[in-house]
Amino acid sequence: MMTAAVTVALGAFSAAFLLCLWRLARGPDAIDRVLALDTLYINAIAIIMLLGIAQDTTVYFEAALLIAAVGFVSTVALAKYLAQGPVIE
Repeated sequence: MMTAAVTVALGAFSAAFLLCLWRLARGPDAIDRVLALDTLYINAIAIIMLLGIAQDTTVYFEAALLIAAVGFVSTVALAKYLAQGPVIE
């Protein structure tokens, strides 16, 4: 039962990942692309966590934590750049 749930969730998050890539490539403006990039990170974290659950290892959880930290910082930096211009003054 757990294997089936992980497989279905992996398929759903993979589809969401691909849709975010499409939005990132075709976004009408920069704000849409930043939102797509932020959602892309979230989907990547979910996929990595599901792979960790499926393989019963904790190595993937540390990778997911690292990707979450980098994703948060990059999203904040991009949002500040779009709102105010240069990030580092």
